[in-house]
Amino acid sequence: MAISSRFVLKATCLVLVALAVATPAAEGQLSCGQVTSALAPCFDYVLRGGLTVPSNCCYGVKSLYKEAATTADRQAVCYCLKAVTNSASSPVIANAASLPKKCGVILPYTISPTIDCAKVR
Repeated sequence: MAISSRFVLKATCLVLVALAVATPAAEGQLSCGQVTSALAPCFDYVLRGGLTVPSNCCYGVKSLYKEAATTADRQAVCYCLKAVTNSASSPVIANAASLPKKCGVILPYTISPTIDCAKVR
């Protein structure tokens, strides 16, 4: 089981790095690299779950929420999250989707592979 978790973690990191490199940010738009950096402290919780979310993870979630001040920023974050969840297992998606609420942030969408990011305002 540990090998599987390590593989998932490495695969997730590779996807995020690929997104950071392949997705240029428009002016005033957050890049996937910025999303990745802000949410990096959350990776262990997202992959393994747990009773509490680490405080540095919630700090990243809240910081990212504050930085996404425009519609373009919020949509960029949404597209990054959607891309990562497209290849994730159901438990990983559930853990990721629980982060905003557990960190005291209200998102206008649920993190999932079926988010319609074009509708995020």
